[in-house]
Amino acid sequence: MGKEKKKKKENRTYIGGQAVLEGVMMRGRTAYATAVRDPEGNIQIESRRLNTSEGMKRVAKIPVVRGVVNFVSSLVTGSKILMRSAAVYGDEGEPTRFEKWCKEKLHIDLMAFISFIATLLGVVLAVGLFIVLPIVFADLLVDSGSWLRRYSIGYNLIQGGFRLVIFILYIVAITAMRDIRRVFMYHGAEHKTITCFEKGMELTPENAKKCSRIHDRCGTTFLFLVMAVSIVVFSVVNWVCDEYLDFFVYGRVVNFLIQFAVKILFLPVVAGLSYEVLKLLAKTQSKIFLPIKAPGFALQKLTTREPTEDMLEVAIAAFKKAYEMDADPAVPETDFTVSKSVKHYTEELKTLFAEKGIDESDAEWLVSLKTGVPRSGLSSSDEMLVPSKVRELDRLSGERMRGKPLWYVLGGTNFYGYEIKTDGRALIPRPETELLTEKVVAALKDGDSVLDLCTGSGCIAVAVAKETEKQGKHVRVFASDVSADALSLARENADANGAPVTFYESDLLSDIAEKFDVIACNPPYIRHEDIAALQREIREYEPLSALDGGADGLDFYRRLRVEAPAHLCEGGTLFMECGAGQGGAVAEMFADAFDTEVFRDYDGNDRIVVAKLRRAQA
Repeated sequence: MGKEKKKKKENRTYIGGQAVLEGVMMRGRTAYATAVRDPEGNIQIESRRLNTSEGMKRVAKIPVVRGVVNFVSSLVTGSKILMRSAAVYGDEGEPTRFEKWCKEKLHIDLMAFISFIATLLGVVLAVGLFIVLPIVFADLLVDSGSWLRRYSIGYNLIQGGFRLVIFILYIVAITAMRDIRRVFMYHGAEHKTITCFEKGMELTPENAKKCSRIHDRCGTTFLFLVMAVSIVVFSVVNWVCDEYLDFFVYGRVVNFLIQFAVKILFLPVVAGLSYEVLKLLAKTQSKIFLPIKAPGFALQKLTTREPTEDMLEVAIAAFKKAYEMDADPAVPETDFTVSKSVKHYTEELKTLFAEKGIDESDAEWLVSLKTGVPRSGLSSSDEMLVPSKVRELDRLSGERMRGKPLWYVLGGTNFYGYEIKTDGRALIPRPETELLTEKVVAALKDGDSVLDLCTGSGCIAVAVAKETEKQGKHVRVFASDVSADALSLARENADANGAPVTFYESDLLSDIAEKFDVIACNPPYIRHEDIAALQREIREYEPLSALDGGADGLDFYRRLRVEAPAHLCEGGTLFMECGAGQGGAVAEMFADAFDTEVFRDYDGNDRIVVAKLRRAQA
């Protein structure tokens, strides 16, 4: 028996809770945790440390005063947590111009201010229902006959009784609301979880389900005690004010205001005394106190309902997190991932990217391609992103902000109408290379063969194979690269697009014996000394071997001039991409044996050199 008592004492806990929208908040000595089941059915946990000052710690030791402080603190914290749990299900909304102005000019968070006003209005409503209305009701009874004297003990007891009736009717009325009934089910889950722990049972939904949903430290019991204690306190205070202090000697309106003021003044006393009574009752299981506890337990039958097992899972997750944070100050805080509209998320991401010096269009591409919303519609889309999608976008945007190129982050890009996988094994296909592909496709005839040198991701070979196939041309497509990694990526892209391409591993044409009607090549052409000045995402993430063209950027073209003629059929054509300003030099390099022509890109830069091998003279 002694061991059982010891075990039970060891499992007593100061953790208390609050039901929220689709979840439960558990609050310990040093931290609180809120667990919510999000729209996708996953449990999310947000946890915060309680930054309690030394002054507050001292106040927490003062009887009655600590009850007032805890009541106000719980009211404010509870309101914030309710709003946060609601945010998991819906967008908090894009800040309006007025909100931004308030934050910049007045240093006021408008939403926090609105939350404060909402809490204040709730307090005002409660004061109206539980203080003003009972006074008015008691005054009407006094006016109805001579049987009741104003300000007497009976008059004050009637006020208290009416206050209690309003409270019970209010609870009964809100149970008609479906959402409130679900909150009450989570309230039941909270109680069962705490009771399960206090009984020394393993915290599982199966064990918690067996436990009672009635608990000594429930807020419902506290509110009932507030009602009960207020009857005693207000009756005594009103009676003293009338009999001994002669407060009520003025007109009816002034006397009403005095009554109201006295009750407001003594509300903290009522809350503080109620808190002390609740603590005292929670410490004992003696049947002597059962009659005092019984009304609160009865009301808990209304404010709690039998939870489902998945609700118990949520409550247990919140309890475990709060317990863990109380036990270990090093455990970090966690945040909810809230649902957001496409519009709101895009604007947030554009702002973050701008702060990092990243083009805002990257944010638009990222959101558009991952949500399916066209870029043109992002700024007006109210489509909601579920938490898992928000987490995915957060992860990808984090990679981009750390410098990783957008198309590596996304894992693919569209090239000439085909999806090409992109990663660090090869360069990201550029729009300029589509011009090269276009000219190659136009030049190929039925029965031709084409080789894509320095194929990289295989984008040119894939596009040429698919486009000539569409045109009904029977073209044999080959591709080569010196990098085995690049070739593995090119093969993946060919397979994914169903493109019939034969691959070689070769340093340019050194390991290839065949001849081709067309050779396409996008070789490295960046000057060696310019590599260090390239954008970080290119310099640090894309393969430098595919960029470095030697001292003047023309090393690979010199090799092509030597090797290409032996691998071109008679009258064959070589299509080459080059860097801005290199077109003339490359064309001149091939002019002795080829007829050359230079074409410009979309920005007016020399970009494509076409070199047609002259036929041998008979």
